[in-house]
Amino acid sequence: MTTGPPAPAPLVAIVDYGMGNRRSVEKSLQRVGARTVVSRDHEVLLAADGILLPGVGAFPAAMRVIHELELDGLLRTAAAAGMPLFGSCMGMQLLFEESEEHGGAEGLGLLRGSVRRLASPGLKLPHIGWNAVRWTQPSPLTDGLPNPSFLYHVHTFAPHPADEADVLGTTDYGETFATVVGNGQVFGAQSHPEKSSAHGLALLKNFTTLCTKALA
Repeated sequence: MTTGPPAPAPLVAIVDYGMGNRRSVEKSLQRVGARTVVSRDHEVLLAADGILLPGVGAFPAAMRVIHELELDGLLRTAAAAGMPLFGSCMGMQLLFEESEEHGGAEGLGLLRGSVRRLASPGLKLPHIGWNAVRWTQPSPLTDGLPNPSFLYHVHTFAPHPADEADVLGTTDYGETFATVVGNGQVFGAQSHPEKSSAHGLALLKNFTTLCTKALA
């Protein structure tokens, strides 16, 4: 019995809009079996099997660049077509409708809800460190991860999903907040999966598997 060549690894496109630690995300995705491309070219992004939106910095500035590059429409088109999409750290916040950061700004609106400053009286901001993340419902993104899992966070703002069903995992820093979210093929993690050791790599591996299924 002969078999054909092995199926290609899924291609995950990392959105290059100048506000994300793209190289470390790329290396982590490659480590869990994905092929990667870092690009802002619309045709390249839409030709991928999945898209990862990274992010560090301020929400309004990020959305301004995304709008200037016309990536907001592209990301909405990709999500509407069912392409797996993962927002990491601030990239996860950008998935929501709006943020109050620096006077406020509209987001991509792929998930309903808003992003607000952490209510953490007596605690230092930004919040920097490892947190126990408790899974609130099953999801292909978190399949096989221990409950709780430990993920590394660096942030001052956190999302407040309008729909409780979109919350996949929560953690605490002064308040309990959603730190892993998902709806359909749109997912996000407030943490930095690429800096979160085995549990973060497992999240990225599961996302890569989702992209593999989309490829099939």
